[in-house]
Formats: sequence, structure tokens, C-alpha cells
Amino acid sequence: MNEKSKLLTIGQFAALHGINKKTLMWYDEIGLFHPAAIHPENGYRFYNYYQSPILETILLLRELDVSIPQIRQFLKNRSAATLKSLLDDNIQCLDQKLLHLLAIRKTLCTQQQNMETLLTMDLSEINIVQKEEAHCLITVDIDAGTTFEQEVELITAQTAKYQLGRLHDASYGSMIPVASLQNGDFDNYTNLFIEIPFLQQQEGLHIQPNGSYLRAFHKGDWSKIPLRYQAILDYAGEHGLTLAGYSYEKGINETVSSRIEDYIVQIEIPVAF
Repeated sequence: MNEKSKLLTIGQFAALHGINKKTLMWYDEIGLFHPAAIHPENGYRFYNYYQSPILETILLLRELDVSIPQIRQFLKNRSAATLKSLLDDNIQCLDQKLLHLLAIRKTLCTQQQNMETLLTMDLSEINIVQKEEAHCLITVDIDAGTTFEQEVELITAQTAKYQLGRLHDASYGSMIPVASLQNGDFDNYTNLFIEIPFLQQQEGLHIQPNGSYLRAFHKGDWSKIPLRYQAILDYAGEHGLTLAGYSYEKGINETVSSRIEDYIVQIEIPVAF
């Protein structure tokens, strides 16, 4: 007798597939997956090895959150074509979930880095740091006449356009042209930016280049940021550094501070060599 034709108890079959035997009982009760045989006297359920591929397919589809009615429909019309179609749809869905999880992980790593910076930073320090990779930024144009309400509307429209879903899926900040800083115009914010993790480069996005950056921090009232910018320009002049492009500002302690006096802005400006 073929060993694979031997009947297994419900406990043995459940253990073989790493599930609880109550799951097999439930599948039987709802008509999704029946045992190969039922003892006529005591009602015990028995299964054989040849049922394993079907059960594994069911378990896989359940792990992909495929509904019971969908699985039942597939089993009624089981074929390579129907399974491929079902898997195509769910692989696409799974890919989207993976991208979302990777985005969340990157956001968490950024937050972790910000907290490490907070614990070790010297607010008075201005130094050069290296960015290993370029970043794609969604930008919206603003000027001195743009109200806060309009800024919110602009950001909301862009988050909807790129299907961000929630604020924590991206980092936000503002930009000032270096040319404006060099002219003493420290309030000429021309753009708000949204950095989205893993967004593939698309036409129309702003590229924040990799390379060397002059980094400084400002704590407290925004009205005093011009003093910090002047200190940055003085530092660059003293060290023979040429600044280029834009200054990128973003808050790094918003999640752990609620007072404007404690708010810390990170300022990064590309250094041209």
C-alpha cells in the first residue's frame, strides 16, 4: 500500500501543516475543506497526504487575506488560470503593503536618527555632514503672501496626489534659495517640500542632491532664524566654503516637544567644491 494513501488523524494532519486542528474542523463545517474520511461510529475526521497541496493553497490564500467566499469560488473552478489570476491580484496587493511597510521603516529610522541627534547635538555647532543619497522632493511654491491656510491646502493636495494617506508617511520642510540668503533676504521662503520614502523619481520632482552639506540648528522662535543664517554665512566665509542651491529646513523634535520655545529646526545647505 502506498504510504501516502494512509489516513492521518486530524491532530496528525494539523501538526503536519502547523495549524490548530480546530481550523480543520471549522473548514469542514463551512464546507471549504473536507476530510478524506469520517469514522462512521465516532465521527473522527481523517485526512490523507494527497490533500496537503489543497490545504496549503488555502492557508496561503488566507495568509494573503483572501476571503473565504473567494477561496471557495476558486476551489469550485480550480485551474492554473484561475489560480494565476488570483495570485496576480494578491501579489500586486502584497507589493503595495511591502512598500508601505518599508516607507514606515524608513520614517521610523529617520525619527530614530533625529532622536539620536537630539541627545548628542550641540546647538551652537555648525559643521559639514555627508548625505550619501539624493532625495526626491515634492515641492509647492509659496511666497510672503501665502497664508497658512493656503499652505495647508497646497500640502493636502499634494499628499492626495501622491497617495500618502497619513502625515507620518513623509517628512515636511521649507526651502530658501542660497542666493536670497547671500543677499540678506532670510525670509524669502520659496517652497515647502514633502519627502516621500521610496518614491521613484518622476518628472517635476525636486532633487535634493547628495554630497556635502553645511548643517546647523536653531532652537526657539522662528523670528530669530535670520541670526542663525548670518552665523552660517559667516562660518562659510571663514572656512572658504561655497554654498549652492537651497537651504532645507525641517523640524526634528516635533514628536517630543509642544512648546515653540523648545522647537528645533535643522538647517542643511549644500556645499559646492
